[in-house]
Amino acid sequence: MAGVASPLQYGDPPRLGPFVLQARLRVGPAGLVYLGCGSDGRAVSVAVLTRGAALDPVARDRFVTGIREAASRSGVRGWVARAARGRAAVADTAPQVLAMDGGSAPWVATPYEPDRAGAERFLESVLVGGTLIGERHGPDFEPHWADDRSPALPAPPREAPPPVETHRSVVVAGVVLTVLLVLLAVMVWLLLRREEDGAPLPRPLPATEFVPTPPPVPATPEPGRPTVSPSPSRSGTGTPGPRRGDEDDGAPI
Repeated sequence: MAGVASPLQYGDPPRLGPFVLQARLRVGPAGLVYLGCGSDGRAVSVAVLTRGAALDPVARDRFVTGIREAASRSGVRGWVARAARGRAAVADTAPQVLAMDGGSAPWVATPYEPDRAGAERFLESVLVGGTLIGERHGPDFEPHWADDRSPALPAPPREAPPPVETHRSVVVAGVVLTVLLVLLAVMVWLLLRREEDGAPLPRPLPATEFVPTPPPVPATPEPGRPTVSPSPSRSGTGTPGPRRGDEDDGAPI
């Protein structure tokens, strides 16, 4: 029978198939049982294997085989089994199978009834006590994954590759954009070239000519005009020049 419900914990799947998980009902070495809700509002019991049990091919096969047998006895076949409405319940110890998944993270959903065993019924066949030769002939054993109580989670869906038409449209748009940029660059270059060709050329500056300056020519004394002699120095040396009175007298000095 189902235990007392407890809140979901980190690592619990938010939903399995079409069922939204709301709380934990039971946690065991073989799997976990959740209280869920279907799309029609119906309460369901959902059992999922632990991560270690899902990786064990033998344990996974026992779990899936028990679910298939219960689904076939209730008249529902296929991987996804749904209960027929208005049908009488099957007189069997296994609960009615509403849906199941036998992939890498197997789970099963049954109607939730507080006074009856639900999906946890299918976890009983996963663990086998004693040896695997029938009756017990030795001590009990536990598989190496018995201490792992993490639920097996289905692999995330793969992202679908973008359609081919999208790739083609992106390539075409890139080519068109490249051609437009090249044409724009050519037009700008032609405009700049035209402006350079139409501008008037600067007038050349006249050549600079350097004319050498002639040396100074000494002045020629006029005839009949005496030449000015240098004034005598303070030391008394030098020849005194003619005196004005002597010039006027015309007498030789």
